[in-house]
Amino acid sequence: MERVNNTLLTVFILTGIPYPLRLRTLFFVFFLLIYILTQLGNLLILITVWADPRLHARPMYIFLGVLSVVDMGISSIIVPRLMMNFTLGVKSIPFGGCVAQLYFYHFLGSTQCFLYTLMAYDRYLAICQPLHYPVLMTAKLSALLVAGAWVAGSIHGALQAILTFRLPYCGPNQVDYFFCDIPAVLRLACADTTVNELVTFVDIGVVVASCFFLILLSYIQIIQAILRIRTADGRRRAFSTCGAHVTVVTVYYVPCAFIYLRPETNSPLDGAAALFPTAITPFLNPLIYTLRNQEVKLALKTMLRNPRTMSEV
Repeated sequence: MERVNNTLLTVFILTGIPYPLRLRTLFFVFFLLIYILTQLGNLLILITVWADPRLHARPMYIFLGVLSVVDMGISSIIVPRLMMNFTLGVKSIPFGGCVAQLYFYHFLGSTQCFLYTLMAYDRYLAICQPLHYPVLMTAKLSALLVAGAWVAGSIHGALQAILTFRLPYCGPNQVDYFFCDIPAVLRLACADTTVNELVTFVDIGVVVASCFFLILLSYIQIIQAILRIRTADGRRRAFSTCGAHVTVVTVYYVPCAFIYLRPETNSPLDGAAALFPTAITPFLNPLIYTLRNQEVKLALKTMLRNPRTMSEV
C-alpha cells in the first residue's frame, strides 16, 4: 500500500469484478465492442440530429443530442477502466484520477437523470397540450433547461467528490469495485463515514426520487391523454414515441436505486448492477431511440441514402 509521509494514500487498486480467468479475452473483446459501438451509435445520433433541420429545431431531439454526449462521456470514463480489469497486472489508479472519475461519473450521471426528466416533461407538453406546445417549449427554453441540467449535475458531482475525499485515506488501498464510486471508496476511509453515508443517501435519494416522481407523473398524464385518442394509429404513434423513453428510464433507474438507496452492504450484485448505468444504458440508448423512433429512423435513412439532401431540407 502506498502512502504520503506514511499517512495518506497516493494510489488506489481497483479489484474489478470477479470472472473466470479462461474468459478474460472474451470479456475484454466484449466490452471493447460495447465501448466502440456506444461511441459510434451516439455519434451517429448526434450527426443525424445536427444534419436534419427538422430534428435539431425540435426540443425533443435537442435533449436527445445532449443525452448522446452524456452517454459518450459516461462510457469513456468507466468502460476503458473496466476493460483493464481483464488484462494482466495490477489495476492501479492515482488518487487524483480516482477523484476525477468519481466527480465526472456523478456529474454526468445526475445530468442524465435531469435530462430524462426534461424529456418526459417535453413529451407531456407535446401530447397533453399539443396546441400550446410550440409556445410552452421554445428553443430558448429548451436550451436554458439543458444548461440548468449541466449546472445542477456539476454541483451534484462536486458535492459528492468533496464530501468523499475530504476524509483521510491511510489504508488499505484496494477498492472492491471496477471504478471509483462512493460506497466502495468510503469503505477505505480512516474516519467515521456516517455523515457521508447519510448525505449521499439523502442527496442521491432526493435527485433520483424527485426525477422519477416527475417522470412517473408525466407519464400518468400522457397515458390518460393517449387513451383518449380515438384512432388506433394515433395511439400507436404516441405509444411508440414514449415507449423508447420509458424503456431507457427503467433500465437506468432500477440499478441506480439498487446501488445507492438501500442499507450499506458489500453485495457481489453491486458490480453487476453498476454495469447497467455505466456500460449497458449508454450502449442501448442509440439502439432504442433509433429502433423505436420513426422520425429518427426516417432521418437516418435519408442521411445514409443521400447526405446532400439533409442540408437542403
